[in-house]
Amino acid sequence: QVQLVESGGGLVQAGGSLRLSCAASGSIFLGNTMGWYRQAPGKQRELVATIFSGGITNYANSVTGRFTISRDNAKNTVYLQMNSLKPDDTAVYYCNAPNYAAKYGYWGQGTQVTVSS
Repeated sequence: QVQLVESGGGLVQAGGSLRLSCAASGSIFLGNTMGWYRQAPGKQRELVATIFSGGITNYANSVTGRFTISRDNAKNTVYLQMNSLKPDDTAVYYCNAPNYAAKYGYWGQGTQVTVSS
């Protein structure tokens, strides 16, 4: 069964931290680059971090130095450690494999992150 299950969001004050988790089915996760996306109200979904199957990572400029993406290949799980959170980080966060999302358009339910000032 194809699935993406994000968790770990919540309400946090500016400067705080959260750790997001995403459990993915093997058909999406295995051997694929995985990414964390976010969508703020009234804005398009944006890719904020990616991790290749071998562990190389890339980040959007807006989160570089504050967010860290990682993956556990044994658990088909990808994580996003978010530090020094800002109100502008408020969004629904989703994980996916970019090539899978582009081909099938399947997304999980996401997890809400709200950062108060």
